[in-house]
Amino acid sequence: MIGLVVSGHLNFASGMASAVRAIAGEQENMVFLDFIETISPDELEQQMRCAMQAMPCEQVVFLTDLPGGTPCNRAMAIMMENPSVEVLSGVSLPMIVNAAFEREGVTAKELISILREIGVSSIQDLREQLSILSEFEDEEDGL
Repeated sequence: MIGLVVSGHLNFASGMASAVRAIAGEQENMVFLDFIETISPDELEQQMRCAMQAMPCEQVVFLTDLPGGTPCNRAMAIMMENPSVEVLSGVSLPMIVNAAFEREGVTAKELISILREIGVSSIQDLREQLSILSEFEDEEDGL
């Protein structure tokens, strides 16, 4: 099993934690770390390192909110020191939930690839989707 550390600005991680628990239930080896105003970037990195070390996992994937933001940058610093760590940034709830479900029997690199596909496919223009459905229904009514 791949360990997961979700981190982001303000209450991003804790918000995702409550949503993940509601959808997927309580998760082993999945930690949520908020980067709030009262902690420094160094403190966040220390929390990330502690979370990673507390997991009995051979590989860890950091899932962060904003590419180039402090949580991403601090996770990247850890990744640069450790070949068993990967970082995916710009994550959304569908990606995080699926990370919980898809992390068995794959490598961290494979999980990253799966999550990137989910991220792209979960972005949908619903007006466009309704238009496509409407066109399909119009064809069904024809001869």
